Amino acid sequence: MTASMQSLVQEYLDERRRLGYALSVPGTQLMAFARFADRSGHRGPLTADLVLAWARGEATRATPITWARRLEIVRPFAQHRARIEPGTEVPDADVFGRGHRRLAPHIYTDAEIVDLLAAARRLPPEGMLRPTTYETLFGLIAATGLRLSEALHLCCSDLDLGQGHLTVRRTKFCKSRLVPLHPSTMDALTQYLAVRQRHVPPVPEAPLFVSLSGNGLPTSTVHHVFMRIRADLGWIARGGHPVPRIHDLRHTFICRRVMLWHEHGTDIDNAMLALSTYVGHVKVSDTYWYLSGVPELMGIAGQRFERFASPPGGAHHG
Repeated sequence: MTASMQSLVQEYLDERRRLGYALSVPGTQLMAFARFADRSGHRGPLTADLVLAWARGEATRATPITWARRLEIVRPFAQHRARIEPGTEVPDADVFGRGHRRLAPHIYTDAEIVDLLAAARRLPPEGMLRPTTYETLFGLIAATGLRLSEALHLCCSDLDLGQGHLTVRRTKFCKSRLVPLHPSTMDALTQYLAVRQRHVPPVPEAPLFVSLSGNGLPTSTVHHVFMRIRADLGWIARGGHPVPRIHDLRHTFICRRVMLWHEHGTDIDNAMLALSTYVGHVKVSDTYWYLSGVPELMGIAGQRFERFASPPGGAHHG
């Protein structure tokens, strides 16, 4: 009897997760593909037509980049099946074009960050935990470049006030890292903990950022609060995205750090390695992308190229 696509996908996910891959979002999407395949009555080896039909026909957004990203999710599974089952087809990666096209982020000004934290401080109910929680959460992301998911997964025990650092344990790529904190950030976190303790009993294993119920903040709730603040502040996006995002605070942190290093004459290449580790990039090339992908830093990239291209002695050849 031919195994269902759902059982094949589940076997694949189980195997990958045993190797340490979380595959939370890809796993959900792969199971959606498997259900689509089983509903369609597909039997036998995986076909390119089946994958493309799901990638395009079942997408909520009718855009080539969406189709390409969905295709990227299924291709590793198809390659896995091709090693096991003869006749399996692996669709070409570029059928719909590139699946990841980085858009320039919104780089926040100092005034915008101040306004964001002030607006969070004014959230209702006044004098309760909620305003302090959101002010501290957004401030921490702006000050350290943490991903939102990393900040929300922090536990109280991950904050070491004595040593002045955070331990980020549940990262995007299943790696842990230490994040040293500026004294001003430590002061803000200390004040937050004092407010938190008045409303929620401190437990080392409990989430650092919580609601009055003591539960961790859902990602969707945080985005909703940010969306309301953004609308109230009337920000206009300056990047390639329709609106400023929480994740742009991370981009802003990285850009500001590189600009400061450049202004102070720091060796950018050595500093980039440290910055890449600090923000949890797996590849330093992900950090270097900012030099060419962000308008605020393209001038630095241009100057670096001029120094590289200029021959000794300053002679230029047309």
